[in-house]
Amino acid sequence: MTTTPRIVVTGLGATTPLGGTVAETWEGILAGRSGARPLDVPWVEQYDLPVSFAATLARPPEETLAKVEVRRNDPSAQYALVAAREAWADAGSPEIEPERIGVAIGTGIGGVQTLLEQWDNLREKGPRRVFPLAVPMLMANSPSGTVSLDLGARAGAHTTVSACASGAEAMGYAAEMIRSGRADIVVAGGTEAAMHALPVAGFAAMQALSTRNDDPERASRPYDVDRDGFVLGEGAAVIVLETEEHAKARGAKIYAVLAGLGMSSDAHHITAPEPEGAGASRAMAEAVESAGLALSDISHINAHATSTPVGDVAEANAIRRAFGDHTDSIPVTGTKSMTGHLLGAAGALEAVLTILSVHHRVVPGTINLDNLDPAITLDVVSGEQRALPDGDIAALNNSFGFGGHNVALAIRSI
Repeated sequence: MTTTPRIVVTGLGATTPLGGTVAETWEGILAGRSGARPLDVPWVEQYDLPVSFAATLARPPEETLAKVEVRRNDPSAQYALVAAREAWADAGSPEIEPERIGVAIGTGIGGVQTLLEQWDNLREKGPRRVFPLAVPMLMANSPSGTVSLDLGARAGAHTTVSACASGAEAMGYAAEMIRSGRADIVVAGGTEAAMHALPVAGFAAMQALSTRNDDPERASRPYDVDRDGFVLGEGAAVIVLETEEHAKARGAKIYAVLAGLGMSSDAHHITAPEPEGAGASRAMAEAVESAGLALSDISHINAHATSTPVGDVAEANAIRRAFGDHTDSIPVTGTKSMTGHLLGAAGALEAVLTILSVHHRVVPGTINLDNLDPAITLDVVSGEQRALPDGDIAALNNSFGFGGHNVALAIRSI
């Protein structure tokens, strides 16, 4: 009888609106600090944008990358490189054959800054002023390719593009790469760098963004009755995955087990979630089942919780639909209240936060939740953090994206 190997997390990396590392980000999360701030860029006034704030990076990549790396990479690849290097170092910089190292980095939008800036160059200055590396920089697979080049990873470099579920789906794909025997170690996560006038204008036009320009830090308020949209964020988060046997053989520290993956699609609307949460609930149930767990084993959910009026209710419905009578005993948190919405990197960052929650046995509090929406009947942790029990525990990380993509990851203690 063949035993399915346990896939464990041995390295973490991130650059986010709360900090340039995982430790800084986690400290900000536990402190309940918001990463939202006014946008100090000329294009806000130039285009008279209705939203003038966002959750921008706490530390620019120029602080850690060489000048040539900044010049030759779109910010989406720069962020991925920063996070991947931290994760790889955190994993002990494993000495392993390049043919056994894989990469899976998801993104929702890709190199949009390069695309639009080079289009401006073409229109205003002519074709000879277009940067020679414009095409490889704007490609959605640029971050995964860049990380694979940096690590010398030759088992495969893959890019999942499923909107705001991209980063979480990349982690699930990475686990399958290991289980299939294609790789021994996979660096996986998500990245996004969509801080540009066009994405801001587009999201604002569909009334997806909060317009609390006078109070950015309190704008992202998942589950609050007065929520009015999400806060655009940027950054990257990456984890290192390998089998438990492989990790122990090289003496690596282990944070947690990536125990289960659930995926589904709504086939309902290109942007709106299915209101009853039918597809999202299937993804959650599948993640629990594939992890070999019972619904009652889930001790915590890091929710997608974007702070949109429709999305938060749909997810709450999905959680109750998936967990039934167990719902009331599961503490739920919405960390986008602090980080903003990192789009294709959101699921990756929240997976890292879920891993840390399980590892440290603590659920961070959701901030800015003054009045819980009566339509949301969940045990939402707000204000103070909450301790998780001793013993074997498990948590879910939910990620849902435009196009009806649903991904749930089950994280289990080691």
